[in-house]
Amino acid sequence: MKRALLQIALFGLLLALVTTLPNKDDWDIYSFYINSTVTSRYATTIITSRVANRMDESKEIEFQVQIPKNAFISKFRMFIDGQVFDGVVKAKEEAQQQYTAAVSRGQSAGLVSSVGRTLEKFKTSVNVAAHKKVTFELTYEELLKRMLGKYELQIHAHPMQPVKDFKVDVYIHENAGINFIEVKGGLSTKALANAITKRHAEKEAWVHFSPTEDQQKICDSCGEQGMNGDLVIVYDVNRYTLLGDIKRSDGYFVHHFAPLNLPRIPKNVVFVIDRSGSMHGRKMEQTRIALIHIFNDLAEEDYLGLITFDSDISYWKRELVQASKENLESAKNFARGITDRGATDINEAVLQGARLLSVHPREGSASILILLTDGDPTTGVTNLEIIQSNVKKAIAGKFPLYCLGFGFDVNFEFLEKMSLKNSGVARRIYEDSDADLQLKDFYEEVATPLLTDVTMVYIGGTNLTKTNFSQYYNGSEIVVAGQITDNNVETFIPQVVALSGTRSVTFSDTSTTVESTGIMSESHMQRVWAYLTVKQLLEKELMLSESKEEEMKKALALSLKYNFVTPLTSMVVTKPQGENTEVLHKPKEGVAHDPQDSGLLIRHAVGASSRIRGQAYPKVSGVFQFNIAQVLAKKTHMYTEHHRKTEIEIKYYNASAAKTVLRTKLLIFRTMVSICCVTVSVSLDPIFHRFLLKTENESLPLCFAVSGGILLKLLHHPNSELSVNGELDLNNEGFRKISIHFKGDQHVEVDSNGITVRYEKTLGHYSGQYHITVGSMTMTGRDNEIDVAAEDTRMVIFVHRKDGNIFLWPFLRQQPLDSNLEGILALKPAVYEEVQQTPSTKLRIKNQEIDVTRSTAVDYSNVLPVTLDCWLIPTESALQGRLDDFKAAEL
Repeated sequence: MKRALLQIALFGLLLALVTTLPNKDDWDIYSFYINSTVTSRYATTIITSRVANRMDESKEIEFQVQIPKNAFISKFRMFIDGQVFDGVVKAKEEAQQQYTAAVSRGQSAGLVSSVGRTLEKFKTSVNVAAHKKVTFELTYEELLKRMLGKYELQIHAHPMQPVKDFKVDVYIHENAGINFIEVKGGLSTKALANAITKRHAEKEAWVHFSPTEDQQKICDSCGEQGMNGDLVIVYDVNRYTLLGDIKRSDGYFVHHFAPLNLPRIPKNVVFVIDRSGSMHGRKMEQTRIALIHIFNDLAEEDYLGLITFDSDISYWKRELVQASKENLESAKNFARGITDRGATDINEAVLQGARLLSVHPREGSASILILLTDGDPTTGVTNLEIIQSNVKKAIAGKFPLYCLGFGFDVNFEFLEKMSLKNSGVARRIYEDSDADLQLKDFYEEVATPLLTDVTMVYIGGTNLTKTNFSQYYNGSEIVVAGQITDNNVETFIPQVVALSGTRSVTFSDTSTTVESTGIMSESHMQRVWAYLTVKQLLEKELMLSESKEEEMKKALALSLKYNFVTPLTSMVVTKPQGENTEVLHKPKEGVAHDPQDSGLLIRHAVGASSRIRGQAYPKVSGVFQFNIAQVLAKKTHMYTEHHRKTEIEIKYYNASAAKTVLRTKLLIFRTMVSICCVTVSVSLDPIFHRFLLKTENESLPLCFAVSGGILLKLLHHPNSELSVNGELDLNNEGFRKISIHFKGDQHVEVDSNGITVRYEKTLGHYSGQYHITVGSMTMTGRDNEIDVAAEDTRMVIFVHRKDGNIFLWPFLRQQPLDSNLEGILALKPAVYEEVQQTPSTKLRIKNQEIDVTRSTAVDYSNVLPVTLDCWLIPTESALQGRLDDFKAAEL
C-alpha cells in the first residue's frame, strides 16, 4: 500500500514541476516542421527544427521532442555552420564504452525516456556560436497498429515556443484504398480547427496543419510557450478480399490480414481481480465501475467467471455461468461489493482462473483469461519464475492470458513475460481519472473473437515473422512479413487456416495477385520486415529464460543494419569538437514514466567486478550505467563479487526535477547501504513535498508542491513577535528542523531528537515525555507530538516515522485572533469553482482559471497520516503569490 501511495504522489509531483523553457530573447526557433509519410501502414516521420542564437555570445541550444513509444528512432543529425553531425547506431556495449570514456571526463548523457502512456521524449543540446544557426533533424519509424477498426498516427507538437514557420504535413498512401480519414487530438479543436486542411482521394490522403503564432498561444493546450498537444490522424483502409492485402517489393512481402463479415464466436471470459490492500480507494472504485460496464456488454451466449483475490481467493461462482440477465445482475452485485484487504497471492488466483476455463470447455467458443493487479506477489508462491511456470502449465496453450498492470507499482516485466508465454499481451492501466475507461477500452479490443487457432501459411516464403496466433478479434489486424524464396512470385502462395467456431476455414484467393509496390519502395518492405522481426525477437527474449543468444544476435544485427535504436542498440550523438558525447537509449515500458531520466551513473572509487540484480559488469575504473528499472525493482541487490570494500557514488544523469522518481524507492538505497562490505553514498536532488490546502466545504482539497532543502516561513505574527520557520528535508519526507522565536528572547528548535530551548542565558535539551514552561511559552512532549503554546497561539508538531526515517510536520491548532498573519500555516481555506472538466480540468480561484490535475497527498496533520485525493495546482496559484515571499532567510 505504501509503495502504491508513493507512486501516485510521484505522478502528481512530476506534473507539477516547472520545465525550464527557452527565453525567446536568447534563441529563436524560427522553423519547425513535422513531415510524416505513411505507406501501407508504415509511418516514417521526420522532425526538423531550425534555431537561431540571437545573442552576442555562444548559447547552449536544446532540441526536445516526444515520439510514440512503439517507434524506433532511425536517424538523428545536426547541421551547424555548414557541417553535418550524424548520430551513429551501435551495439549498446560498444556505445557504452564510448559513453563511459566521455563521462569519465566529466561529460553528460543524452537520453530518450518514457513520458506517459504513449510517448517517449528525446532530448539533446549543442553549443551554438553568437548569431549562428543550428538545424536538428530526427527520424523515427513505426508500424501503425489497427485497434477497434482504425489506425492512429499520433504526432506530438511541443516546440517550446510559438514558431513563425510551423507546419505538420502528413501524406498517406494505401493501395487498398482509404475508407475514411479523420483528424483528432487536442490540437484539432476550437482555435486550431481552421489551421487544418485535409484532402482525401481514393488511395491517398493529405493532412496539413499550419497554425499562426497567435493561434499557437490561444488554443486549449497552448500558452506563451506555444503548443503542447497531439494531432491524431485516424483512418482505415478498404478490404476487398478475405485473404487481405499483400504487398511485395525486392523479394520481400508484407501481409495485412483483417477479414470482415465473419460470424462472432461465443466467448468464455474469466476476470481475476486483485483486491489487496494496495487497491484501496480510487483504484478499487474504478475497477468496480469498469467491471459493471463490461458485464453490460456481454452477449447472452457468452459465459462468465469472476474471481477476486488477496491472500485468499473468493469466487462469484465456482464454475462458468451463462451471461443471462439474471446472472449478470448477480455478477454486478458481487462486483459492487469488492473491497480491498490483505496481501497478494497472484499464483493461486491465476491458477484458479485457468481451472474455471479448463474444467468445462465449450466446443466452438473462445476462452480468455484476464488478470488485473497493481502489485507484486507477496504471499503464497512469490518466486516469479515458479509462478510463470505454474501458469503456463495450467493454461497449456488452450487460451490467452491478458495481464493488466494497474499503476507503476507492479513488476510490469513479470506480467509481460507471463502474458507472452501464454499468447496474450500485458497492458499498463494508468492511475488517472479515466482508469475505468482504460479497462473498458482494453476489454473492447478482445470482446469479439472471430477466429481461433490462426495459422498463416506461405508456400515459397522464408524468414517469416510470427505466423501463429491464438485468436483474431474484430477491429484488429494480423500482420506477417517475410521474404519470397528466390524472389519468385509465381511459386509464392499465401493462405490462412483458422477455426471459426467449430468449423475449420481456409482463406485463399487464387485470383489474387501479390501486388508489387514498384521500384521506388524497394527498401520499404525490407524495413517493415526488419521492424516486425526485431519487435518479435525482443518479445521472445522476454519469454525465454535460456537459449536466447541466437535470437538476440539476429535482433542486434537487424537493428544495426537498419539503424534502429532498440533496447539492444544505442545511438551515439556526435557533436562539434570539444562538446559532450551523448548516447541515446530506448527505455523499457516496465519503468515508471519519467520525463528526464532513464539511468544512473555508478562511480567506483576502486576497480571491482560488480553484479546488479544478477547481471555482471566487468572491472571498471571509471563510470558505468545500469537501467533505473533495476534500481526501482523491489529486490535490487548490489555487491562486489569478493566482498571487497568498494566506495560507490550514485548520481543522476542531469539536474532535472524528475529525479524524484528515484526518491519514491529511497528505501532500496537504505537496503543497499546495509549490505555487507559495500558503502553506498547517495546524492539526490531535492524531493518535492506535497502540502494540502483544505476547503471550507466538502469539495476536494487543493495540493501543491515545494522542493526540499529550503527554509519556509511557517507562521509570522508581527504583533506578538512570534515567528516559526521550518527547514524542509532535502532528501526525505517532511521537515528536518522547525524553529520558534518569541518575544526576542525565547527560542525553541525542534528536530527528530527532541527540542532545544534557549531562554536568556539558559540552554536546555528535552526529549521523550516532558512539560516545561519557559517565559511565556509552554511545551509538552509526547511520543509522537510536541504541543507548543505561546499566548493565544497553539501549534502541534507531529513526529512521523516512515521507511526508517523520522521527520516533522507542523499543524496550527489554535490561530491568534489577529488577522495580521503570514506563512504557510496562515493560508486560508481554499474557495474554488470547477469550471471545466474536459479535455482538462480547470478551477476558478479568485477570478483566475487554473489547469489542475487530480492527484493525492498525505495529510500529516494527524498522529496517523491519511492519504487524500486532491486537485494538484501550481504552487504560486495556491499561495496567491510568489514562493520567494514564503521563504525564510534563516532558521
